[in-house]
Amino acid sequence: MQIKISSRHGELAPGQRERLEEKAGKLTKFGRLMAIEIATSHEKGAWNVEFQVSAEHKNDFVATETGPTLEAAADQCLHKIENQLRKYKEKTQHHKGDVPHGGIPLGSVEPTPNGEVE
Repeated sequence: MQIKISSRHGELAPGQRERLEEKAGKLTKFGRLMAIEIATSHEKGAWNVEFQVSAEHKNDFVATETGPTLEAAADQCLHKIENQLRKYKEKTQHHKGDVPHGGIPLGSVEPTPNGEVE
């Protein structure tokens, strides 16, 4: 997986760049990710962070966040991306339609001879 970090205005300190790479590395648990692009900018005392994640066989996932510090904005942005990836993963894993959200297959519950469901 490829991680690319860019800064639109100014430069990032080596420590900040390492922390962003570490945070982006946490997304590998979702698997099938091709590339992660992180764009940062510092304007008027606020940091803007944008995560763009490319996954196999799917459009890009994008999240943008603004915060007082780079770390705060990156944490919020990472949380948004994780939610998007989690929803996508759940959607693709339960794509057959025969298993409701509760996890019990539709045809597996049979009534007893007196008509009650066990």
